[in-house]
Amino acid sequence: MAGRLHESSGRPEKRRAIVQAARKMFGQDGYSRASVDSIAAEAGVSKRTIYNHFADKEQLFLTVALEGAEEVTAAIAQIMDRHLRKIVDLEQDLIEFSLDRVAAVTAFPDHFALVRAIEAEATRIPPLILKAWTEAGPQTAHLRLAPYLSRIADRGLLDIDDADLAAAHLTLLTITDVNQQTFYGAVPLPREEITKIVTTGVRAFLRVYAASTKLS
Repeated sequence: MAGRLHESSGRPEKRRAIVQAARKMFGQDGYSRASVDSIAAEAGVSKRTIYNHFADKEQLFLTVALEGAEEVTAAIAQIMDRHLRKIVDLEQDLIEFSLDRVAAVTAFPDHFALVRAIEAEATRIPPLILKAWTEAGPQTAHLRLAPYLSRIADRGLLDIDDADLAAAHLTLLTITDVNQQTFYGAVPLPREEITKIVTTGVRAFLRVYAASTKLS
């Protein structure tokens, strides 16, 4: 079971090789079809070595999914801080933030291949794994954006009653729209089209949430 922690004190380079191989194979073949044998072959290790680090396939999958989510979360946190900590031009700052957030998807191709696999076979993934992934991944992204929007609202630039909901709306209008059209980067769109989607989304967001009287 995924809840059984069984990671040993084995060599960290072996663990990294296993996790990288597992992320690739799970993203390529999905949870159900990817086998420990194929992961071992990709990593260049034995099955025994994998089981020295991970209790079972479920724990390996959960580890790969959550560690990938953490890496993406850390990258997006830097993007948020770079664009939203100090606002100069609200519309332009939100557009540039959203464009960089979109670009982050292409920086983690193996992780987002795994995201596509999870969405494609959600009904075949053990419920505990799916729940843990959901809580760490897509359904919580807006929660990390909400505090930035709250601080922008405190400056009088936004008029929001529920920062979590406003963050969810901004995400849906920008990054989610692009991700759905590109299948998380698998089918690229021209840069001009992405810019158009993001710009239209930000402007729609501001039509709802921009403060009627903006402070300088």
